[in-house]
Order: sequence, then C-alpha cells, then structure tokens
Amino acid sequence: MNRKLYLLLLLYFVISTHCRRDEPFPVTDLHIHLKGNFGMEDAIAKSQAENISYGIAFNCGLKFPVHSDSQIDSVITMMKDYPQFYAAMQAEGREWVNIFSRESINKFDYVFTDAMTFTDAKGRRNRLWLKEETWIDDEEEFMDYLVSTTVNILLEEPIDIYVNPTFLPAQMAGRYNEFWTAERTDRVIQAARAANIAIEINNRYRIPSADFIKKAKKAGLKFTVGTNNADENFSGAEYALEMIKKCRLTRDDFYLPVNKRLNGQI
Repeated sequence: MNRKLYLLLLLYFVISTHCRRDEPFPVTDLHIHLKGNFGMEDAIAKSQAENISYGIAFNCGLKFPVHSDSQIDSVITMMKDYPQFYAAMQAEGREWVNIFSRESINKFDYVFTDAMTFTDAKGRRNRLWLKEETWIDDEEEFMDYLVSTTVNILLEEPIDIYVNPTFLPAQMAGRYNEFWTAERTDRVIQAARAANIAIEINNRYRIPSADFIKKAKKAGLKFTVGTNNADENFSGAEYALEMIKKCRLTRDDFYLPVNKRLNGQI
C-alpha cells in the first residue's frame, strides 16, 4: 500500500470514529410521573413526539399512594397494558424497606430513591423540598448529616438508581459548590461505586453538577436521565443532554433496566 493511500485510509478511520462517538443516542427518561394533568395517554404522545423513552415511576412508601404489596400488584397489572414503558418503584422515606416484601419490590423493572426524606438526629422528619418541613440548625452540621444519610442509603437500601442527587434545600441551593465540597462528593461517589448504583442526571433540578458527573464517570459509575416532573409542564431532557455533551458521556455510560413484562419475567 502506498503512503498516500495509507494516510487517506487513516484519516477516514479517525473521522468516522469521531463521528460515531458524537452521534446522538436514544434517550430514556427513567423518572416520569403521572401527575397533574399528565396521564398515560399524554405520556404516550409526549414520548413519541420528543423521541424519548420513559420509565413511569410510582411513589411507594409511608403515606404515599402505593403503601402495600397488594397495591403493587395492581400497578404492575395496569402497566402490562403499556409494555413500551418501564415500570419504576420510587421508594419514599427510609421506612420503605420494612413496608414492602422483596418479592413485590422485584416486580418493578427498577427501584430508585433519594435522600430528600429522612429523620434527623433530633427525631425530626425532614422533607427537603418543603421549607416548612426542613430543619436546619447549623448548615455545616446539616450537610454532614445529609451526606452520611446518603452514604447509608447507597450502601444499605436495595436500589438501582440514586435520584435527585446532590439536592439541597432552598436556603442552601444557591451555594451548591460551597456545600458540595470535594470530600463530600467523593464520599457519595465511592459509596455508589461500592454498591453499583447508577446516578441520575436530573432535568428538573439541574443536578448534579458537571464536576460531579465527570468525577463519577472517572470512578466508573453509570448514569440515568430523569425529570421527576410535578405535572405536564416538562420537555426534552434538556439538562441531561447538555451534560451528556459537556461531560462527553456515551451510550455505554448509561444504565438501562430490563423490561420484565417484555421479556416474560412478569
């Protein structure tokens, strides 16, 4: 082979490889709720219009719509009519592991939770998205407790995905980098790595940060795309797509569950 032809072939290989890496890949949003005016038929239409696959999540836990094994059976029966969607358990609070049997939990395609609900050292139940139910006596102590809670969740609860990652209550959210120090970030990433848990890139709250994602990628973690919509007013997985490009994520960096209804497991 002459030198000119060899160089042309090499150039073609480099360009084609680069193009394949930059090709967009199908996005699956694994954190979609049927809430507000957003029902199943709306989910079908929106998923098709935006070319984004969905995982439909059901809130399961103490004082939530699904709070018993028998209700899980009803959810899975309903989801059998919509095999194009994954079926997700959103495990709420820290009590959920004692409410549902492992057999019922395993009927979902995947399970996720967050650290937005917990009981603090003084016995106060915190729900971090509600200002009136968030107790912060000292911000640094609160942050350390939140990180320790997160690590315990990752290491002890039987989940596949950790969602709403690095969420902060309203009074602290504007100082994200001040509270999410390298040490705290590393603790969460290492716990997720030890437990083989994927990290959600959340469109609603635009978290975690690009720095967190790059660190997590370097540590070998997988990611998911999630919105956690409150109603029908959402679109396009914009933040996740922004982070995919900025952090140079590929299809191989993402976790996808098995659809148990499609492959005959349920």
